[in-house]
Amino acid sequence: MGGRPDEDKAHGKPVKYDPSFRGPIKNRGCTDVICCILFLIFILGYIVVGIVAWVYGDPRQVLYPRNSTGAYCGMGENKDKPYLLYFNIFSCILTTNIIIAAEGNLQCPTPQVCVSSCPADPWTVGPSQYSQTVGEVFYAANRNFCLPGVPWDMPVLDSLKQELCPSFLLPSTPALGRCFPWSNSTTPELQGITGNISQGISGLLDALNARDISVKIFEDFARSWYWILIALGVALVVSLLFILLLRLVAGPLVLVLILGVLGVLAYGIYHCWKEYQVLRDKGASIAQLGFTTNLSAYQSVQETWLAAMIVLAVLEGILLLMLIFLRQRIRIAIALLKEASKAVGKMMSTMFYPLVTFVLLLICVAYWAMTALYLATSGQPQYVWWIPNASLPSCEEVPVNKSCDPMAQPVNSSCPGLMCVFQGYLTTGLVQRSIFNLQIYGVLGLFWTLNWVLALGQCVLAGAFASYYWAFHKPRDIPTFPLSSAFIRTLHYHTGSLAFGALILTLVQIARVVLEYIDHKLRGAQNPMARCIMCCFKCCLWCLEKFIKFLNHNAYIMIAIYGKNFCVSAKNAFMLLMRNIVRVVVLDKVTDLLLLFGKLLVVGGVGVLSFFFFSGRIQGLGKDFENPHLNYYWLPIMTSILGAYVIASGFFSVFGMCVDTLFLCFLEDLERNDGSLERPYYMSKALLQILGKKNEVPPGVKKKK
Repeated sequence: MGGRPDEDKAHGKPVKYDPSFRGPIKNRGCTDVICCILFLIFILGYIVVGIVAWVYGDPRQVLYPRNSTGAYCGMGENKDKPYLLYFNIFSCILTTNIIIAAEGNLQCPTPQVCVSSCPADPWTVGPSQYSQTVGEVFYAANRNFCLPGVPWDMPVLDSLKQELCPSFLLPSTPALGRCFPWSNSTTPELQGITGNISQGISGLLDALNARDISVKIFEDFARSWYWILIALGVALVVSLLFILLLRLVAGPLVLVLILGVLGVLAYGIYHCWKEYQVLRDKGASIAQLGFTTNLSAYQSVQETWLAAMIVLAVLEGILLLMLIFLRQRIRIAIALLKEASKAVGKMMSTMFYPLVTFVLLLICVAYWAMTALYLATSGQPQYVWWIPNASLPSCEEVPVNKSCDPMAQPVNSSCPGLMCVFQGYLTTGLVQRSIFNLQIYGVLGLFWTLNWVLALGQCVLAGAFASYYWAFHKPRDIPTFPLSSAFIRTLHYHTGSLAFGALILTLVQIARVVLEYIDHKLRGAQNPMARCIMCCFKCCLWCLEKFIKFLNHNAYIMIAIYGKNFCVSAKNAFMLLMRNIVRVVVLDKVTDLLLLFGKLLVVGGVGVLSFFFFSGRIQGLGKDFENPHLNYYWLPIMTSILGAYVIASGFFSVFGMCVDTLFLCFLEDLERNDGSLERPYYMSKALLQILGKKNEVPPGVKKKK
């Protein structure tokens, strides 16, 4: 008893009664103005970065292929020629790999030309055609595959030596804007070409088989999209019904879940005991096994199962003791869950607020992605001389890797294979030299805006649910538009506080990203001690991030109620929770257990139904409900499961925010009021009965103001 004052001093003083308090304070002022100004300046800078990226960037370099002269296929003078043809596509296979080719915009050390259509038939230049002209062999036969500007009367042999025209053609199909050989065609015998062509084509198609797969995926979505929407609709209805029905089944459901956990632990103890008995009778001991790095070998010794049985027995005993001594607090947690279900039922608009958050998050991600793409493609393309074999005597004087003009003819035509190829984009100029810094600014903007949008959603929902709790006569005293009022109030007064909390979280997340990057770069050169230190650092930052999220979450609730700045709200929320730490732990675990069951129910149910439907295991539904014929039946199943998880997470995040808000209001209600006529409790009758308290205000009579 005597230690109570010291405890109050350590965790702050209880909230005092305020006769003017009627729920979320309406007469409030702007908070964290300095951080608000900094955030707005940062956003303006972010917009400037986007404008600079838009002015100097050119995403066509990624979206459209380029020919050997640097011109885009499908645009400008090549508007009617959307596809890119490689003269010798095997040079792409022999000189590089698919990863390097993708990073270089699929550029290969062979001439490339924009064409209106890919070759449909195999063809090769015969020895008898060497003396003919380009016009007779190519243009007259409608083979418009030479580089632009090759004259009609040029001898074919000269055009082949200078690689102005292709020496062979393969039946190809467009993929990623480029002509690639058919996967189901028979490779022709081509004169003058060595190597295993079939193997080359097979290797290339194995690496770039995106077209066939993408077409099949598109067909599957086209055939099953309405069934996927029905599955998502089922997930939405089940999630909503689960939350609304918690007011009726929260108690029995929590009891069943707790008994289920006890039953699983009891079965684990029984299983460990049976395994221990079998191994004990065999005499399998750890002394015989000794020390080994093969962890699976420890399953065959009796000490492993004995230790596991002891651990499970201890957990079972702790859980039983908690149920015995914390049963009152578990009842309070169940009553709060029921009250949260009622609050959501009274304010159904809150269940769909995650759509607003989703749209804002989508805008933030899309803006960052476009800005990063434009920044990455800023700068002019750079071309350099390239030869396949620099050791030839005729190629010794060639300025390899020196800049060149792709429109000009080779300086030394006696060197075979000499060509001007694309190398990259120039990094000269102020913008190009600052691309890395601008990309870092963009990443910081991405994290900060995303965290701010999430903070906005939490604060808005907290304001709406707090107005429900502090309404003495429910639902009569609930504001008409609690969600929209909370949204306007939060944007008007607390943009700076939300930006402050989001910035703290952003800095920790950026530190984690940097640490992960360093760990990835140095993974091969690390010794065991360095890996241990790096793992400790990552663990500490992970714990710090979790703590800051917890602190911010409760700080936003206090901001929504009282309108104070971030630091004061975070301190008050933390002290209030520390004064009721046991209730916090019990409510948190009961809520987590319930929401986990809800997610498993929604996602598992939709997943099972989708599996049985799309795999054709449900018979007799009639033609209108017949499962579509699919290439990959698992694709709509996974899409339905992922969509159901997103929907369930959105609904249950609102419910979790409601529980946390009502819980903080409940704790303050206990400290602020005493049930007298002047200071009545705002909590529900169920909570009053559990706590053994009552209000002196008679039923149906308004509280004294």
